[in-house]
Amino acid sequence: MGMSLPKSKFWWQLVFTSSQDIEESIFWKLESIGINHVAVQFSPEDPQQRTFFVWLLSFEWSRSDRENLINSLKPLADYFDVSISKVTWQKVEDEDWSKSWKRVWQADPVGENLLILPAWLEVPQEYSHRLILRLDPGSAFGTGSHPTTRLCLEALEINPPLNLRVADIGCGSGVLSLAALGLGASEVIGVDIDSSAVRASIDNSKLNQIDATRFNFFLGSAEVLIAQLQGKLVDLILCNTLAPVLEELAPNFDDFLLPNGRAFLSGLLIDQAPELAKLFEDLGWHVISCVKKDNWGLLEIQRPNIGKKHK
Repeated sequence: MGMSLPKSKFWWQLVFTSSQDIEESIFWKLESIGINHVAVQFSPEDPQQRTFFVWLLSFEWSRSDRENLINSLKPLADYFDVSISKVTWQKVEDEDWSKSWKRVWQADPVGENLLILPAWLEVPQEYSHRLILRLDPGSAFGTGSHPTTRLCLEALEINPPLNLRVADIGCGSGVLSLAALGLGASEVIGVDIDSSAVRASIDNSKLNQIDATRFNFFLGSAEVLIAQLQGKLVDLILCNTLAPVLEELAPNFDDFLLPNGRAFLSGLLIDQAPELAKLFEDLGWHVISCVKKDNWGLLEIQRPNIGKKHK
């Protein structure tokens, strides 16, 4: 006999504040345990502080389960030496929860000319001149608000990939791919080890009405990317992940990047940048710059004009 749903269903809306440093970790943790109804707010006047909203079905989450959930987030904050504010809980009726969820999201300007916009919102008049990147933030794969994502977006804006073939490793929501395509890339090939992220990237690309011949996303990592390129090389690598992952991927970049090709590498804490820069220098790369935003960094590196012959 199947379990029937309770006659009166409602949601618990969980709200707390913390630092932007743990935003990606919070989203990853919640997504890893199957919680996808998540949103985050921040004010341009105080970009360091984030307000997190989480919605939980009442009949699936007892009081002790909810307390255990909060306790599981605290080690993430401890790692970055930040705190999580006192949590507030609010009942949200079933028919109102989706509206409550959508109200949290807002238009998010990035750099001088980019705007990340939830799919259901109209373009605010004051941002009508910007390149619009429409996202459905229904899954926790990055919505552009984290400093490392913003570093990548700003790097693309400063160095538009006009007519370039781009690889997006760890594509997540596809926001970096969307920006690259909107800024003139001829083609983007993305990979991610999470099948839901691959689907999100494809869906968001369609949402932006991008010609399907200009993007492809695949499940996997560098080896899948190499196989899908079928001997072709890319001009630019985008990789917004973690420093240990970048270290692991570093030897593979020569296999699919053109001589003189560049890479924007982020997801690293600023104090991890010197060691990572040395690793790439030891592999023969030129480190062009290290850009900092709060506690996070982005390395721009370039492959020397020598190496294996590819077609």
